[in-house]
This record gives sequence, structure tokens and C-alpha cells, in this order.
Amino acid sequence: MRMDRTRPAGRHDQRRPAAAAAALTRARGRQHKPHYWFADRLLAVLSGRRPVHWMLGHTIGEAYEQLVRLAPGTPLRPADHATPVVRHCGEFHPGPGVIEAFARIGSGERVAAMAFRLEQGPDHRWRCAAVELGGERTPAP
Repeated sequence: MRMDRTRPAGRHDQRRPAAAAAALTRARGRQHKPHYWFADRLLAVLSGRRPVHWMLGHTIGEAYEQLVRLAPGTPLRPADHATPVVRHCGEFHPGPGVIEAFARIGSGERVAAMAFRLEQGPDHRWRCAAVELGGERTPAP
């Protein structure tokens, strides 16, 4: 009988500790990126999980008014009882202190797009300056 096992004795699942550690590292790194942080907050407001005023100190200019207009319709509300999540969030830096970000929001089979602009103030805090939502589409089977 061969004794060279790939998992500890008594462990029956197929997960590997290294894979779990890598996923945790990615999740922690994501938390420290301002565009992911804002995507999660905007999603909470636009899905109806948080009130619009939750973003008061995190917006500048027209962004808060855009949220006030968008939020009542809860455009990113859960579909098919699936909680909406940020699947991916990308960023573009058109200049210093500016991030133009885009996010794919998934909820069950539904996919929506969200774009927003972040500007860094003199206090080095990031604030949302604009928000736009794209149309919905269902991915092809």
C-alpha cells in the first residue's frame, strides 16, 4: 500500500490549503483598492440594501444627486433570489488622483454594468464624482 498522500490523514474533502490561502489573499487585497470598495458600497445602495444617505460623505458634485435619482428604482436589486455581487471591477487612471472604474454586477443569471468616477481630495480621501448604470443582459448559454 502506498503511503504518499496529497492530503492529511482523515481529511476527505478535495480543497487544498494553498488554494484557500490564495483566495483569502486576493479578497484582502481587493478590500484595499478604492474602486472595489466603492463598487461594493454603490451596489449596496443601488440594490436597496442601504439608504442613499449612507453615501453622503463619500460623494462629491453631481454623484449624490445621481444616486438619489437611481436608488428608488433599485436597479441592481436581487434577481432570482440571488444576492447581487461585484464579479469584477476594473480601473483606468486618466490622471493623478482620478480613477474611472467599471464593474460587472452579477445576480443569478443577470449581469449589469456600472461605471463610476473617483477623485482624490486634498485630504487624500477618495470620493465618488459620477455614477452610471448600463443595461442588463442575460449571458448566452
